[in-house]
Formats: sequence, structure tokens, C-alpha cells
Amino acid sequence: MKRLSDVENHLRKVLLEAVDDGLQLILGDSGRKATYFHLQNVCSLMREDIPNNPSVFVLGLEKIFGGGAKVIEESIVKTFYCKLGIKYEEKKTATFADRLHDAIEMYKKRQG
Repeated sequence: MKRLSDVENHLRKVLLEAVDDGLQLILGDSGRKATYFHLQNVCSLMREDIPNNPSVFVLGLEKIFGGGAKVIEESIVKTFYCKLGIKYEEKKTATFADRLHDAIEMYKKRQG
């Protein structure tokens, strides 16, 4: 069994990869870089701080993309579930942070 800190570090790494991949899938490489630039300037949110501040991340996406932020959130969540090896089930009413939390809890249960 992995130590909790090892699991937490792994989850942070996987989430940041999912954010990178999800942004790149929707926006391309330059769009991903521009998004990080704007998140840092608009919300004072650095890429590496996203796992600790998913709600700030979502607010930043909404400021940048308006309603289009939902498409990006969905891409990131699906990628996160896939990277963790968890079956994704769409939940229209769940927030971005709730869906991340659900994935993390399922992953931790599987790790035993």
C-alpha cells in the first residue's frame, strides 16, 4: 500500500497532467500557454497551485472563456478519470471540484 503522501503527490501530478492535456485538446499548445498566463495575471493562480484551488481555477476559466469554460472543464475531468483508470460518468449538476473529489475518492478506495 502506498503512503498517503505518495498517493497525494501522485494525484496532484496526474491532475496537472490532465489540466495540461485537457487545455491542449481544446485550445492547442499556444492556447494552453495563454490560459496559464491569464490565470496567473487575472487570478494570481499558478499552474502548480491548481490542485489546491480548483474553484479559483474554474473562476479563472469562466473569466477568460465565459460559458465556454464548461467545455474545457469537461475535457479536463474526462482526462483525469481516464488517467486514473476510472470509468467516467457524466454528472451535469456536479461542480468541477466535486467531480475531481469523486475521482480522487474512487482512486483512493481502489488503492486500499
